[in-house]
Amino acid sequence: MKLNATILIVEDNDDDYEACVLALKEDNNLANPIVRAETGDEALDYIYARGEFADGKRELPCIILLDLNLPGTDGREVLAKIKNDPEMRLIPVIIMTSSRDEFDIEACYSAGANSYVAKPIDLDGFIQSIARLKEYWFQISLLPAQNRD
Repeated sequence: MKLNATILIVEDNDDDYEACVLALKEDNNLANPIVRAETGDEALDYIYARGEFADGKRELPCIILLDLNLPGTDGREVLAKIKNDPEMRLIPVIIMTSSRDEFDIEACYSAGANSYVAKPIDLDGFIQSIARLKEYWFQISLLPAQNRD
């Protein structure tokens, strides 16, 4: 993974977003900038440098943590758009949602999700889940190079 590459968190719930950031930064060994998108449309604007991100200063994320149930364009549509785009499909997308529905799980993997994580209900469980996710995706797994401008 490119050093200091951006992590995009697509989450409309303030509490879930704050818990995610807290868990990612917990041991102070993650230098990656974190960008938040609260809607699917905002996530796509960031990824494709549109709207408020049209200044071209944004960096493609090294990884995307994506909630499914978002206002407007939902996470399923965002996932499909990313994974159907030859220039974007290598970006790992981790679904982080409260849904444990088998249809959602299968549909997300079929659409190209790299992982599907059901959010634990309690804060401690959520933080532990993010810590394990962080260990795997940022310390164990090798991510594709992000050399695109």
